[in-house]
Amino acid sequence: MRVIVVGAGVVGTMHAWQAVERGHEVVQIEREAEARGASLRNFGQIWVSGRAGGEELETALRARELWEEIGGRIPGLGFRPNGSLTPVRDDLELAVAEAAVAREDAPARGYKLLTPDEARALNPALRGDFTGALYCERDAAVEPRTAQLALRAELLKSPDYTFLPGREVREVIGHHAVRDDHGDVHSGDAVVLCTGAWLGGLVRELAGPDLPVRRVRLQMMQTDPLGEPLTTSVADADSFRYYPAYDSAALAELNARRPQAETAARHRMQLLMVQRADGGLTIGDTHEYEHPFAFDTLEDPYDHLTEVVESFLGRPLPKIRRRWAGVYAQCTDPSRVVHRQQIRDGVWLVTGPGGRGMTCSPAIAETTAKELGW
Repeated sequence: MRVIVVGAGVVGTMHAWQAVERGHEVVQIEREAEARGASLRNFGQIWVSGRAGGEELETALRARELWEEIGGRIPGLGFRPNGSLTPVRDDLELAVAEAAVAREDAPARGYKLLTPDEARALNPALRGDFTGALYCERDAAVEPRTAQLALRAELLKSPDYTFLPGREVREVIGHHAVRDDHGDVHSGDAVVLCTGAWLGGLVRELAGPDLPVRRVRLQMMQTDPLGEPLTTSVADADSFRYYPAYDSAALAELNARRPQAETAARHRMQLLMVQRADGGLTIGDTHEYEHPFAFDTLEDPYDHLTEVVESFLGRPLPKIRRRWAGVYAQCTDPSRVVHRQQIRDGVWLVTGPGGRGMTCSPAIAETTAKELGW
């Protein structure tokens, strides 16, 4: 087959990977010189721990297997099975962690409740005060700013793969073909549109105005090197309020008796933190859903995150090296992992994984390949 993939973010690139792996010819078209959206502006976490039970967890676990397999072939992905720790500070937060460990699917996630000493033995950089920690062994990480480049470098070794950057697809022509803004027509046996947060223009024309996908904005930051290993990813108990795996009576009790801090609630925040290959820390994040999005970044969320991180580390945070905002596409139906829609014969739209994109993209692409009979 000849497959046309539109979009070079992580979802699009994983579709190209799946097609090439199956022996097909692939043309991948990207409107930028390189993808510049959510695929780079994220934590690089393969985040199994908080996923909803059922299809979402199954997708994340399969994607985790695929990330490890691909990472073994491509060292530039920076794949590492580092796991995660979510420290808890009091009985209310501890009860939520205990409810998570009691889930039927807890063994599949690698959940374990640790004492403070056990958590510090696993991650000695956590010298602050906490009363316990939820460990998720199946969480992992890659390097988001280089993973795309490493994947593409490997794809370019194949004579069946062509990358066309700096071309915006303007039109779908009949079945199985697209025209770009250079006037060139690219035809094949299947077209897959992996357009990320680009939901207007051609996507609106093809899918209609009622596409069940919304755009979400976030803020994040990265520090100078910590000076020591942060051996696991780290979350705080506000992540319990955000991820569906932690929904329980204990969480309802936490929300009722101790709501989020005002800044965290206003910006819909949680702490997620992962160490980069250079030793710096990627820290976030916020969630903004109302349009139009602000064009500036706000300092209050960064101040809040700094305070939380320093309380876990028991030391000052290294200098902040960079701050940024990003936008991703998220299905409005929380039960759906991704929006996959056939919009014409031979033409598919795959978008809206939300905060699951980096985690689930290999399995999302694998499912597309199976459904399209690649």
